[in-house]
Amino acid sequence: MPWLAVAALAAGTYLFRVTGPVLGNRVRLADGLQRSLTAAATVLLVALAAVAALTEGTDWAGWARPAGVLAGAALALRRAPFPVVVIAAAATTALLRLCGVP
Repeated sequence: MPWLAVAALAAGTYLFRVTGPVLGNRVRLADGLQRSLTAAATVLLVALAAVAALTEGTDWAGWARPAGVLAGAALALRRAPFPVVVIAAAATTALLRLCGVP
């Protein structure tokens, strides 16, 4: 990628990120729009997590990874500490793969 394009993208990213703190208190969004943006961010995060949990490249990831994500999600919903959630999810996936579950 040409250096000019990299510099333009870097400057655009910086300006986009600085805009929030600079204009945060000056611009008021309607309550309905604020709720819609919050819901859209949540849906986007869930969709990203689902794709990462269920696929590997363009193929199905197998059953071990989604089971690990499910175990981690169950612990997160029970408000377990974050390291416990991550370790339990990884251990679940590793144990299932050790047992031959793809």
